[in-house]
Amino acid sequence: MVKSMTGYGSAKGIVDDLEISIELKSVNNRYLDTSVRLPRSFLFAEELIKSKVQSHISRGKVDVFVSVDSSMADEMVVKVNEPLLKGYVEAIRQIAEISGLPNDLTAQSVSRYPDVLTVAKKDLDAEAISAGMAEIAEAALTDFDSMRLREGEKLRDDVLSRLETIDKLVSCVEEQAPQTVADYRKRLEQKMSEVLGTAGIDENRILAEAAIFADHIAVDEETVRLRSHMAQLRSMINGVSPIGRKIDFLIQEFNREANTIGSKCQNSQIAHVVVDLKSEIEKIREQIQNIE
Repeated sequence: MVKSMTGYGSAKGIVDDLEISIELKSVNNRYLDTSVRLPRSFLFAEELIKSKVQSHISRGKVDVFVSVDSSMADEMVVKVNEPLLKGYVEAIRQIAEISGLPNDLTAQSVSRYPDVLTVAKKDLDAEAISAGMAEIAEAALTDFDSMRLREGEKLRDDVLSRLETIDKLVSCVEEQAPQTVADYRKRLEQKMSEVLGTAGIDENRILAEAAIFADHIAVDEETVRLRSHMAQLRSMINGVSPIGRKIDFLIQEFNREANTIGSKCQNSQIAHVVVDLKSEIEKIREQIQNIE
């Protein structure tokens, strides 16, 4: 299945009373380049999210945005400094005994003493939060892949359509090539008739010259290789693995054969066909820059 390198996906979930939202977007890139943007206190989950991305994507520049809403969580925790509290209680008891004053200590009053109560942020369960983020990232990547597959189908259909056009153009080249030799032989006979006049024309010489010319302009090998490349491209684009880089290399071979045909042709009609052929190949090359 062809996948586009460009796409977008998102997902949300609740993990440890935290509302987590993950968004992904990607653009074309020769290799996989993943950037994960997390709140500072959740950086421990970065590598796990990156590994999830790598399991789905082989190339492209991927930006992952993770936002955390902690409004539902009890972020702050009040703790009792027990050793200090016991110290205050004992000290006040001693003061009461020494001074003869009543010990009217209450929990509320002792809580006001310095540092008896401390307020701190709730400790994060890094393992649980990382696992939860990984699940949300997987859901976002599934959404992301759905969009890439839809775009990939369009790219696949376009490439196959252009291959059909290239196939027709190659057929035109194959049809025109023999006519080029026949036209050359006809021109050669006319020129020899003008030069030799009534002396006669050596038919063997004409045949030899025509054979040399035919060998010089023969494009059979090039058209056969082009059709082989087309069959290979059809097979690749109907496969399941990432094929963008392979197609990129294969299109270079398309261009090489088209250029060779263009350099050999001695026919204006074939020259026009080669221009159209190279144009279609270039359009495929542009499209495959979007294929993973």
